[in-house]
Amino acid sequence: MKLAVVCANGKAGKLIVDEALSRGLDVTAVVRGGNKTKAQHAIMKDILDIKAGDLEGFDVVIDAFGAWTPDTLPLHSKSLKVLCDALSGSDARLLVVGGAGSLYVNKEHTVQLFQTPDFPEMFKPLAMAQGKALEELRKRDDVRWTFVSPAGDFQADGTKTGKYILAGEELTLNSKGESIISYADYAVAMIDEAVKGNHIRQRISVVRA
Repeated sequence: MKLAVVCANGKAGKLIVDEALSRGLDVTAVVRGGNKTKAQHAIMKDILDIKAGDLEGFDVVIDAFGAWTPDTLPLHSKSLKVLCDALSGSDARLLVVGGAGSLYVNKEHTVQLFQTPDFPEMFKPLAMAQGKALEELRKRDDVRWTFVSPAGDFQADGTKTGKYILAGEELTLNSKGESIISYADYAVAMIDEAVKGNHIRQRISVVRA
C-alpha cells in the first residue's frame, strides 16, 4: 500500500507517518518545507498547490492539515477542496483528520458538540470551520473520503495504548465516561482505517478504550 500524508510535519501528521511506517507501509510525506518526518520519500509542495499528478499512484491520501488562527480557519475548506479536486474520480481514498466539535450529542443529530453550553468559547471558531469543511465534503460523491473525528479531549502528548473505540457521528464516551484520545492512539485508528477502508463517504470517530 502506498500512502501519502499531507501536512506531515505537524504533530498529528508525524505520528500518523510513524504509525504507518511501523506497519511496513510505503509512506510519502507531503510537506511545504523540509521533511521533518521519518518518511524516506517526500513531496515538497504547499497543500493549496497540489494537483492530480502529485497524488497519482497513491492508494490512500491522509489530510493532516490544521489551522487555528482566525485568518487561516477558512483554509480548512479551501485546502480540502484542493485535495478533493485532485483526487476526483480516482480510486484513491482520502482520509481527513477532523475535529470533535461537529459530533452530534443527540440521536436526532440536531445538536452538535460545539453548540452545547459547556463547549469552550475559544474553540468554537475552529469547530465551526471544521464542521463547514465536513458539510462540503459530504457533497462530494466523486471522492472516496472518510472524515475521522477524535474525542473531545484530543491530547497531543498523551500516551499510546493501541486501544480505542470506533464510533460514528455521535459523541461517544468510554467506560469511564470520558471523551478522550491521544494523538498517538488516533494515529493507530487512522492507519487501521487506511488499511481496512471500511467507511467510504462516512464520518467516523474514535475515543480511548
